[in-house]
Amino acid sequence: MPYGSGDASERIGQRIAEARKARGLTQLQLAQRIPCSKSLIAQVERGHKPATPSLTAGAARALGVRLEQLTGQPYEDPQRGRVHATVPGIQTSMLSWDLPEECLPVRPFDALAADVARASALGRKARYATLGAMLPALLDELSTACHAATGTERERLFGLLAETYSGVTAIAYAVGLFDLRSQAMDRVQWAARESRDPLRIGRTQWQRATLFLQAAAYDRGMRLLNHVRHELGEDIGRMDAPTLSVHGSVHLRSAMFAARAGNTLTAQAHLDAAAEAARRLGRDANHYGLEFGPTNVAIHRLGVAVELHDGPETVRLTSRTRLPSNVAPVRAGRWYLDAAKGWLDYGNREKSFAALQAAREVAPEQTRNHPQVREIVRALIRLERYGKESLSGFASWLGIT
Repeated sequence: MPYGSGDASERIGQRIAEARKARGLTQLQLAQRIPCSKSLIAQVERGHKPATPSLTAGAARALGVRLEQLTGQPYEDPQRGRVHATVPGIQTSMLSWDLPEECLPVRPFDALAADVARASALGRKARYATLGAMLPALLDELSTACHAATGTERERLFGLLAETYSGVTAIAYAVGLFDLRSQAMDRVQWAARESRDPLRIGRTQWQRATLFLQAAAYDRGMRLLNHVRHELGEDIGRMDAPTLSVHGSVHLRSAMFAARAGNTLTAQAHLDAAAEAARRLGRDANHYGLEFGPTNVAIHRLGVAVELHDGPETVRLTSRTRLPSNVAPVRAGRWYLDAAKGWLDYGNREKSFAALQAAREVAPEQTRNHPQVREIVRALIRLERYGKESLSGFASWLGIT
């Protein structure tokens, strides 16, 4: 199946079945390679259960196919693809990283920093089309400024450039352009190293770990995160607020890796360590764009519960947790998407669909492009528990039939 050519109405389970059969594997053989149960493979292939991101990533690795061949991404068609329309300009700027524009005027550092902060705020709100429109010019100007600067000013500018390249990774992840995401991650790492900021470098490695989630290489991702924690040190009593944010965020990501690997005790230990860092921090903060604090710990507790198929914990967390009004929309969207999956697993279809609607309200571009949303909607349609108007309207908004 060529990249991005899948029928928008085709399920991930159908694509898994096609790739499995093309490789001459039985459902049991595929399940053993992932690993998971044969019954889960059968249910996903038949459409009785939605394919989770972890199962999809594991199947892609086991079958030796690209992840987007199973998800069918990118989804947006040319008539509605406002986010995709920004990608060619971003790619050109990415290719020009070592070709500064000699005639391009460069503004003072404070003006550039203000634009980078605005770009980061757009990413925080999951407003990817607007973010994508501003990135090419900003990347060009920052690249030119970095090459012309020296000393401390150069290092500060490279910090801005690393943060701006992170905006590219956010867009690429949201729409499923995984090659662009990997390329952007390389640029983030390069710029972070040039910034000489140990915390930014650690934050970059935390970000890089998501590529191992995507590849279902959980052991390697955990090794990377363990290395970051070793570099930071484990004495949180001596850490300042930015270091606590990086330290705690690394524990949260480690918890997700452990959950994906089915290691409940390790996942819980990392969540507890992150909670202690958040307690010492005392508030929700946004050092290095990490959004770390008590709220993000709560969001990850739900994500871990859903990954571990812990229905009672999902019910407890969604019933008792109230996200603050100032939580980043991209984080709130993540909460509602996990809640939708958790409630569907638990058998409450009404609450599952309500969570999808909440995700659409708070972060529409994130919701519209997420494979899990499409899988859940297709499952709900097959279960036929909703009035056709509301659910079919949501499906139409996603661009599926």
